[in-house]
Amino acid sequence: MGFRLVTDSYCLSSVKLRAKKSKAKGQVNPPLSFTNFTKKITVQHEYDIIVVGAGHAGCEAAAAAANMGSKVLLVTMNMQNIAQMSCNPAMGGIAKGQIVREIDALGGYSGIVSDKSAIQFKMLNRSKGPAMWSPRTQNDRMLFAATWREMLEQTPNVDFWQDMVHELIISQDGKRVEGIVTGLGISFKAKAVVLTNGTFLNGLIHIGEKQLGGGRTGEAASYGITEQLVQLGFESGRMKTGTPPRVDGRSLDYSKMELQTGDEVLDKFSYLPNTSPFITGEKKQVPCYATYTNPNVHAILKTGFEKSPMFQGRIQGLGPRYCPSIEDKITRFSERERHQLFIEPEGWNTVEIYVNGFSTSLPEDVQYKAMQLIPGFEKAKMFRPGYAIEYDYFPPTQLKLTLETHLVENLYFAGQINGTTGYEEAACQGLMAGINAHLKLNQKPPLILNRYEAYIGVLIDDLVTKGTDEPYRMFTSRAEYRLLLRQDNADVRLTPLAFELGLAKHERLVRVEEKMKNYNKIIDFFKNTSGEPEVLNPYLENVGSALLTQKWRYFNVLARPTISINDLAANDPTIQNAINGIDKETIEQAEILMKYEGYIQREKENADKLKRLEELKIKTDFNYDAISSLGREAIEKLKKFKPATIGQASRISGINPADVNVLLIHMGR
Repeated sequence: MGFRLVTDSYCLSSVKLRAKKSKAKGQVNPPLSFTNFTKKITVQHEYDIIVVGAGHAGCEAAAAAANMGSKVLLVTMNMQNIAQMSCNPAMGGIAKGQIVREIDALGGYSGIVSDKSAIQFKMLNRSKGPAMWSPRTQNDRMLFAATWREMLEQTPNVDFWQDMVHELIISQDGKRVEGIVTGLGISFKAKAVVLTNGTFLNGLIHIGEKQLGGGRTGEAASYGITEQLVQLGFESGRMKTGTPPRVDGRSLDYSKMELQTGDEVLDKFSYLPNTSPFITGEKKQVPCYATYTNPNVHAILKTGFEKSPMFQGRIQGLGPRYCPSIEDKITRFSERERHQLFIEPEGWNTVEIYVNGFSTSLPEDVQYKAMQLIPGFEKAKMFRPGYAIEYDYFPPTQLKLTLETHLVENLYFAGQINGTTGYEEAACQGLMAGINAHLKLNQKPPLILNRYEAYIGVLIDDLVTKGTDEPYRMFTSRAEYRLLLRQDNADVRLTPLAFELGLAKHERLVRVEEKMKNYNKIIDFFKNTSGEPEVLNPYLENVGSALLTQKWRYFNVLARPTISINDLAANDPTIQNAINGIDKETIEQAEILMKYEGYIQREKENADKLKRLEELKIKTDFNYDAISSLGREAIEKLKKFKPATIGQASRISGINPADVNVLLIHMGR
């Protein structure tokens, strides 16, 4: 790795010698420990950026900063668990799929890794409008982690260190981070540090009445950082998440379950070619299955409630509202006789199965008995029980929109430390933290994505401006401009920006420019070319659409709800010639832009109004106390959240339109 260790005359032999002398004098010494030997070790090496934690947030942060030119050290407690899928073996889903595509468009790795390790692909919400379409992959958990590690190891400027971090090095005035200290007592210096600790900060695992310290099963918790940050003035809290049992797939009866296959028309996350083994024909998709709980399952689960850490108050942290445990479901929705479970394989070459929807922290014997009453699980063998885990987080209102902390300069938080849940939410925060840490160190303007530019912008703005007291999960409903933020156009929105930052190669930019040229070509053709009634009417009659009495522009025909470009092309050679050689994704995007043209234009106009407010910057030292027209609550909120723009100030809970007008007048607007 290129660094040298210096022990400052504190070697093992000298410790042994002093121990012998003390024993000869009859003195009693404390037990020798490895910490005694290493506490003065220093490292003669400095980095631009240190990333603590190698989960989804940490991996994206390290990759982004390194690809932009920073020298990065990625520190993890276990090199074998880089980018571990700790919970479900899947990426994407409703709104989350849009985030993965945005990460890919910005030059991140999550989309590529998800494609390469996919065992099944689905585009969710196809029956709804295109703003709701969300890609999702079922993944090989081991291949996912191995692919991430391989890509990171092939990324120049990334070094690795396996150790626990228990302390930050802070400047004497307490205002700037300068490095880290590991469990081995080794100090690493850096100009910036990104904390992506996941569920490891004072992590506590619950299984019934049993409590185990750990960040996830089989791995130790991390201690020291929370306490230090609290001493520096940070506010912390506790959150909770959970995971279901894993079972042996060979012991399940799939004939009693519903088959869940992947899409026949395949797609992928990454905008780069040849990332999907299905599209290239290398592999075929693996099926999942669905089954249901029943009143008998619920009755067995209820016998464990008296030992439930959640119901008995042993868990203090709040869990994710939209991914509740099975015991929470049968309590909150007591009128329901069954709940759906998805049976998801963990990979190509393993029999391990993830029981999605059965997250629980009940005693393991109760879990096992209840599970055997589920159709298809009568002879199920459990690999390990489900559990809940509590961990520390830091309310994200303590952050700037760059994810840098207000209190300590050059210290960034990303992922579950900010109160979010989900791989995708963590990964995009890591990406943005890595980008902004590099930009700040190089005296360049920060990258702040607005709410009308990306789901990533919505997520970070929600966290920093509104905060969260429960694990935050992204949904399409959180985005006001979701028709602008579709999964199909993330490359058009973000890749030119990524190219300017040095994250996207010229190859990506060329692909985006070619795509835009082609879909504009299709749109121009449809708006300026008319179809013949005798050619189109047989097709229109077949789909139950009104017949043409004269030539109509193709654009107006396509506007009908049951009509698609591909169907028109199959019945009209003129259209087929116009789209020949253009890929299906570009054709689909042209169709969306035409069908929803009016709605998209309206959203753009609303986004422009927001943009004007976002362009009105507020100085960091703005004196709110000097504005007598502001109410006391408004002053307190504005001083606490330190909004960067008038737009951000307007979204703070407790700030009303009158307060915004006062600020605008005070700023000469």
